[in-house]
Amino acid sequence: MVLMRNLAYIVLIVVVVTETGWAADAAYPSKPIRLVVSETGGAGDFAGRLIALGMVPSLGQQVIVDNRPGAFTSGRVVATATPDGYTLLLTGSNMWLQPFMRSHVPFDPIKDFSPITLATTSPLVVVVHPSVAASSVKELIALAKAKPGVLNYGSGNVGSSSHLGVELFKSMAGVDIVRIPYKGVGYALIALVAGESQIMIASAGSAMSHVKSGRLRALASTGAKPSALLPELPTMAASGLPGYEVAGMTGIYAPVKTPRAIINRLNQEIVRFLNRADVKERFLNAEVEIVVGSPEQFAAMIKAEVAKWDKVIKDAGINLD
Repeated sequence: MVLMRNLAYIVLIVVVVTETGWAADAAYPSKPIRLVVSETGGAGDFAGRLIALGMVPSLGQQVIVDNRPGAFTSGRVVATATPDGYTLLLTGSNMWLQPFMRSHVPFDPIKDFSPITLATTSPLVVVVHPSVAASSVKELIALAKAKPGVLNYGSGNVGSSSHLGVELFKSMAGVDIVRIPYKGVGYALIALVAGESQIMIASAGSAMSHVKSGRLRALASTGAKPSALLPELPTMAASGLPGYEVAGMTGIYAPVKTPRAIINRLNQEIVRFLNRADVKERFLNAEVEIVVGSPEQFAAMIKAEVAKWDKVIKDAGINLD
């Protein structure tokens, strides 16, 4: 009888705790939510503020954008926050790559965060100076193989998409192209237009005006699928490099151990908002595409991206220390 009484107490405690947890999740959110964004005035800030406003009607609470400079600072703030759904992070793929380029990073991009959803991608484009005798990716590969170490490419900061994108191209195509570093992608693009460099991977927003004027030639877009913003361009994957994909991405995360019910609720509300036709149009006008999915899909994508870039960064000897 004593044993049965004790078991009954244990079952009662489990039921009470479980129902309390459900009640807590059902009451979420009961206060304002903080969305940490690493950059002010850039694409991430634009996306963060629009998403924050869009979440308010369905969640019934204010969503406050908290700008923190740099992926280190914003990532650390959220990684060490209480996992209760009231501190979220919107950041780019640069956060995943930091551990491969630095000896010390104050968080683990896989273990310290719970992915909620991928939010946006910004298409990139492979462009060459008109003097380069290549009108397609296949012709560029053939030219680079015929002249190893002769062609060069301009890029912005170490570890930027303009840098890593070409290093991935070099690795997959088996070509030797020399990097010319610049203080930023804007300087690198100006140098390409001036003929100081020959190849570059740049954002569509910055490069396509030069393509339309004839000062540059576009060869391909770098996404896995054709871009709605660049429908006339083939992808790199369809141009002789199957599996090639580089894009400027932003995603939304919560601290690890955030209750699953809260993750699912946030995913549902964010995805519903971003899938609205008027919201997609507003992002497209800012040259950004919406790409959303489940937390599981986002987590799987991050793991695949980490594995891919780990090899590229190590093989290229890229280091930010």
